[in-house]
Amino acid sequence: MTTSPDAAGFDNPVRDCPFCPRLRAFIAENRIKHPDFFNAPVPSFGPLDAPLLIVGLAPGLKGANRSGRPFTGDFAGDMLYRALADYGFSRGDYKARIDDGLILTKARITNAVRCVPPKNAPTGEETRTCGAFLTREIAAMPNLKVVLVLGGLAHNAVLSVLNQKKSLFKFAHNAEHILSVRGKTLTLIDSYHTSRYNVNTGQLTEEMFRSVFDHLTQKL
Repeated sequence: MTTSPDAAGFDNPVRDCPFCPRLRAFIAENRIKHPDFFNAPVPSFGPLDAPLLIVGLAPGLKGANRSGRPFTGDFAGDMLYRALADYGFSRGDYKARIDDGLILTKARITNAVRCVPPKNAPTGEETRTCGAFLTREIAAMPNLKVVLVLGGLAHNAVLSVLNQKKSLFKFAHNAEHILSVRGKTLTLIDSYHTSRYNVNTGQLTEEMFRSVFDHLTQKL
Protein backbone atom coordinates (compact mmCIF):
# COMPACT_ATOMS: atom_id res chain seq x y z
CA MET A 1 0.00 0.00 0.00
CA THR A 2 1.28 3.46 -0.90
CA THR A 3 1.89 5.43 2.29
CA SER A 4 3.76 8.33 3.83
CA PRO A 5 4.62 8.82 7.53
CA ASP A 6 2.99 11.54 9.61
CA ALA A 7 4.49 13.30 12.61
CA ALA A 8 3.43 10.44 14.89
CA GLY A 9 5.17 7.87 12.71
CA PHE A 10 1.96 6.37 11.33
CA ASP A 11 1.60 5.76 7.61
CA ASN A 12 -1.07 7.81 5.82
CA PRO A 13 -2.09 7.71 2.15
CA VAL A 14 0.43 9.52 -0.03
CA ARG A 15 -0.50 12.92 -1.48
CA ASP A 16 -1.47 11.43 -4.83
CA CYS A 17 -3.12 8.30 -3.42
CA PRO A 18 -4.22 6.17 -6.40
CA PHE A 19 -6.81 3.92 -4.78
CA CYS A 20 -10.10 5.82 -5.33
CA PRO A 21 -10.30 7.26 -8.87
CA ARG A 22 -13.39 9.39 -8.22
CA LEU A 23 -11.84 11.05 -5.16
CA ARG A 24 -8.55 11.51 -6.94
CA ALA A 25 -10.33 13.25 -9.82
CA PHE A 26 -12.26 15.49 -7.43
CA ILE A 27 -9.07 16.54 -5.67
CA ALA A 28 -7.46 17.26 -9.04
CA GLU A 29 -10.38 19.56 -9.90
CA ASN A 30 -10.03 21.38 -6.61
CA ARG A 31 -6.28 21.84 -7.03
CA ILE A 32 -7.20 23.95 -10.06
CA LYS A 33 -10.15 25.74 -8.43
CA HIS A 34 -8.48 26.25 -5.06
CA PRO A 35 -4.70 26.08 -5.47
CA ASP A 36 -4.16 27.41 -1.94
CA PHE A 37 -6.08 24.47 -0.36
CA PHE A 38 -4.37 21.35 1.05
CA ASN A 39 -6.19 19.17 -1.55
CA ALA A 40 -4.79 15.77 -0.55
CA PRO A 41 -5.56 12.91 1.85
CA VAL A 42 -5.82 14.56 5.26
CA PRO A 43 -3.53 12.96 7.86
CA SER A 44 -4.69 12.16 11.37
CA PHE A 45 -4.03 14.65 14.15
CA GLY A 46 -2.81 13.75 17.63
CA PRO A 47 -0.53 11.19 19.29
CA LEU A 48 -0.66 7.48 18.56
CA ASP A 49 -0.37 6.72 22.27
CA ALA A 50 -3.65 8.52 23.03
CA PRO A 51 -6.40 6.56 24.80
CA LEU A 52 -9.12 8.26 22.72
CA LEU A 53 -9.63 8.11 18.95
CA ILE A 54 -12.27 10.35 17.36
CA VAL A 55 -13.48 9.28 13.92
CA GLY A 56 -15.45 11.40 11.46
CA LEU A 57 -16.53 10.36 8.00
CA ALA A 58 -14.48 12.46 5.56
CA PRO A 59 -12.84 15.90 5.20
CA GLY A 60 -15.06 18.87 4.38
CA LEU A 61 -14.25 20.66 1.14
CA LYS A 62 -13.59 24.02 2.78
CA GLY A 63 -12.63 22.63 6.17
CA ALA A 64 -10.05 19.87 6.50
CA ASN A 65 -9.47 19.71 2.75
CA ARG A 66 -8.52 23.37 2.87
CA SER A 67 -6.48 23.34 6.09
CA GLY A 68 -4.94 19.86 6.02
CA ARG A 69 -6.06 18.97 9.56
CA PRO A 70 -9.20 17.03 10.58
CA PHE A 71 -12.18 19.19 11.59
CA THR A 72 -10.18 22.39 11.10
CA GLY A 73 -11.46 25.38 9.20
CA ASP A 74 -15.20 24.86 9.13
CA PHE A 75 -18.13 24.88 11.55
CA ALA A 76 -17.87 21.18 12.46
CA GLY A 77 -14.61 21.70 14.32
CA ASP A 78 -15.77 24.49 16.61
CA MET A 79 -17.79 22.37 19.02
CA LEU A 80 -15.37 19.46 18.86
CA TYR A 81 -12.20 21.39 19.64
CA ARG A 82 -13.98 23.40 22.34
CA ALA A 83 -14.94 20.16 24.09
CA LEU A 84 -11.43 18.73 23.72
CA ALA A 85 -10.02 21.83 25.41
CA ASP A 86 -12.62 21.93 28.18
CA TYR A 87 -12.08 18.26 29.05
CA GLY A 88 -8.28 18.41 29.05
CA PHE A 89 -7.51 16.64 25.79
CA SER A 90 -5.64 19.53 24.17
CA ARG A 91 -3.20 22.33 24.85
CA GLY A 92 -3.24 25.74 23.18
CA ASP A 93 -5.98 27.67 21.43
CA TYR A 94 -7.97 26.41 18.47
CA LYS A 95 -8.03 29.12 15.81
CA ALA A 96 -9.34 27.03 12.91
CA ARG A 97 -6.05 26.84 11.03
CA ILE A 98 -3.26 24.29 10.93
CA ASP A 99 -0.61 26.71 12.23
CA ASP A 100 -2.56 27.79 15.34
CA GLY A 101 -0.21 25.86 17.61
CA LEU A 102 -2.93 23.59 19.00
CA ILE A 103 -1.65 20.28 20.40
CA LEU A 104 -3.75 17.23 21.20
CA THR A 105 -2.41 15.51 24.31
CA LYS A 106 -4.71 12.56 25.02
CA ALA A 107 -6.77 12.25 21.85
CA ARG A 108 -6.27 11.58 18.15
CA ILE A 109 -8.66 12.62 15.38
CA THR A 110 -9.07 10.99 12.00
CA ASN A 111 -11.62 10.30 9.27
CA ALA A 112 -12.84 6.99 7.90
CA VAL A 113 -12.17 8.38 4.41
CA ARG A 114 -9.09 10.59 4.15
CA CYS A 115 -9.92 12.41 0.88
CA VAL A 116 -12.66 14.96 0.37
CA PRO A 117 -15.62 13.42 -1.49
CA PRO A 118 -18.03 15.19 -3.84
CA LYS A 119 -21.11 16.46 -1.98
CA ASN A 120 -19.60 15.22 1.32
CA ALA A 121 -20.62 11.68 0.41
CA PRO A 122 -18.04 8.91 -0.09
CA THR A 123 -19.28 5.71 -1.67
CA GLY A 124 -19.34 2.42 0.18
CA GLU A 125 -16.45 1.18 -1.94
CA GLU A 126 -14.36 4.26 -1.12
CA THR A 127 -15.07 3.82 2.59
CA ARG A 128 -14.04 0.17 2.44
CA THR A 129 -10.88 0.96 0.48
CA CYS A 130 -9.73 3.65 2.89
CA GLY A 131 -10.68 1.39 5.79
CA ALA A 132 -7.31 -0.31 5.43
CA PHE A 133 -5.67 2.83 6.83
CA LEU A 134 -8.13 3.03 9.73
CA THR A 135 -7.61 -0.65 10.53
CA ARG A 136 -3.86 -0.20 10.77
CA GLU A 137 -4.20 3.04 12.72
CA ILE A 138 -6.36 1.43 15.40
CA ALA A 139 -3.92 -1.48 15.64
CA ALA A 140 -1.04 1.01 16.04
CA MET A 141 -2.57 2.72 19.09
CA PRO A 142 -1.29 0.73 22.09
CA ASN A 143 -3.25 2.64 24.76
CA LEU A 144 -6.53 2.98 22.90
CA LYS A 145 -9.58 2.52 25.12
CA VAL A 146 -12.38 4.59 23.58
CA VAL A 147 -13.39 5.29 19.99
CA LEU A 148 -15.79 8.21 19.59
CA VAL A 149 -17.61 8.21 16.27
CA LEU A 150 -19.29 11.31 14.88
CA GLY A 151 -22.30 10.22 12.86
CA GLY A 152 -23.88 6.98 11.79
CA LEU A 153 -21.72 6.49 8.70
CA ALA A 154 -18.53 6.77 10.75
CA HIS A 155 -20.08 4.35 13.26
CA ASN A 156 -20.62 1.79 10.52
CA ALA A 157 -17.15 2.34 9.07
CA VAL A 158 -15.49 1.63 12.40
CA LEU A 159 -17.57 -1.49 12.96
CA SER A 160 -16.58 -2.71 9.50
CA VAL A 161 -12.84 -2.30 9.97
CA LEU A 162 -13.09 -4.02 13.37
CA ASN A 163 -15.03 -6.93 11.83
CA GLN A 164 -18.05 -6.37 14.06
CA LYS A 165 -21.62 -7.30 13.17
CA LYS A 166 -23.42 -4.01 12.60
CA SER A 167 -26.84 -5.35 13.58
CA LEU A 168 -25.56 -5.91 17.12
CA PHE A 169 -24.47 -2.31 17.63
CA LYS A 170 -27.13 0.21 16.66
CA PHE A 171 -26.14 3.86 16.33
CA ALA A 172 -27.72 6.22 18.86
CA HIS A 173 -26.49 9.47 20.33
CA ASN A 174 -24.34 8.83 23.43
CA ALA A 175 -24.80 5.07 23.08
CA GLU A 176 -22.02 2.85 24.42
CA HIS A 177 -20.93 -0.38 22.72
CA ILE A 178 -18.37 -2.79 24.16
CA LEU A 179 -16.32 -4.43 21.42
CA SER A 180 -13.89 -7.32 21.62
CA VAL A 181 -11.10 -6.72 19.11
CA ARG A 182 -8.21 -9.16 18.82
CA GLY A 183 -8.39 -10.03 22.50
CA LYS A 184 -8.69 -6.39 23.56
CA THR A 185 -11.78 -4.57 24.80
CA LEU A 186 -12.67 -1.24 23.19
CA THR A 187 -15.54 1.05 24.06
CA LEU A 188 -17.31 2.60 21.07
CA ILE A 189 -19.35 5.71 21.87
CA ASP A 190 -21.67 7.39 19.36
CA SER A 191 -22.44 11.05 18.83
CA TYR A 192 -24.36 12.98 16.27
CA HIS A 193 -21.99 14.78 13.94
CA THR A 194 -21.00 18.33 14.91
CA SER A 195 -22.09 19.68 11.53
CA ARG A 196 -23.69 23.09 11.09
CA TYR A 197 -26.90 21.41 9.93
CA ASN A 198 -27.20 19.25 13.07
CA VAL A 199 -26.49 22.19 15.36
CA ASN A 200 -28.77 24.65 13.58
CA THR A 201 -31.67 22.18 13.53
CA GLY A 202 -31.22 21.24 17.19
CA GLN A 203 -30.30 17.65 16.39
CA LEU A 204 -27.14 18.25 18.42
CA THR A 205 -26.80 20.85 21.16
CA GLU A 206 -23.76 21.88 23.19
CA GLU A 207 -25.28 20.18 26.23
CA MET A 208 -25.82 16.93 24.31
CA PHE A 209 -22.24 16.92 23.06
CA ARG A 210 -20.83 17.66 26.50
CA SER A 211 -22.84 14.71 27.84
CA VAL A 212 -20.89 12.51 25.41
CA PHE A 213 -17.60 13.80 26.83
CA ASP A 214 -18.89 13.33 30.38
CA HIS A 215 -19.58 9.74 29.39
CA LEU A 216 -16.36 8.93 27.57
CA THR A 217 -14.06 10.44 30.20
CA GLN A 218 -15.45 7.90 32.67
CA LYS A 219 -14.16 5.13 30.38
CA LEU A 220 -10.55 6.34 30.16
